[in-house]
Amino acid sequence: MAEEKKKLSFQEIAKQRLAEKKAQQSGGSHHKGPVKVANQLKNQQTKKANNQARRTGV
Repeated sequence: MAEEKKKLSFQEIAKQRLAEKKAQQSGGSHHKGPVKVANQLKNQQTKKANNQARRTGV
């Protein structure tokens, strides 16, 4: 069985990992989605203004 794993192509391994990731996401972790969105909104609100024009003297 170890030899079979070595013969897998990179594409097949990527497909397997994607399938595992989808299975984990659909397996009762629905509460993580809104938290991630809230963190993104928080980061956008605290983003500093771009002062490149002021720094370069344009």
